[in-house]
Amino acid sequence: MLVEALLALTAAGGGAIVQAAGTDAWNSVRSGIARVLGRGEEAREQAELARLDRTQAVLDAATEGEVERVQAAQVAVWQNRLEILLEELPEAKQQQVAAELQAVIEQASADAKRKSVHNDFSGSTFEKSAVQGSGTQHNTFS
Repeated sequence: MLVEALLALTAAGGGAIVQAAGTDAWNSVRSGIARVLGRGEEAREQAELARLDRTQAVLDAATEGEVERVQAAQVAVWQNRLEILLEELPEAKQQQVAAELQAVIEQASADAKRKSVHNDFSGSTFEKSAVQGSGTQHNTFS
């Protein structure tokens, strides 16, 4: 069984994957997670990329009423894959892979923060308007 810190790390990894899907951070997270899980084997890395693409497709296909359930299920799937990987490694290698995973999670977090947009509209009138973009947006209309 993994120690508590590694369990938290794998949970964060699963969460980072789900949160990045469909955002500007996706390509970075996708390639980083595939690299971690592939462990230097091209065929394994390609298989992980395909799994990650299926995850994104499942998340994209989720209807409004099932989004939270589908997200939670996908976090659990990826947390489990990461736990299995770490459990199978010798302790020294385990720490190296954990550090690689931590770096992917930190990069995903940094990408999410950097892609944030904040707009304030004060005293403006909008008719039949839409705010479009990608990433995290914060719009205040007063």
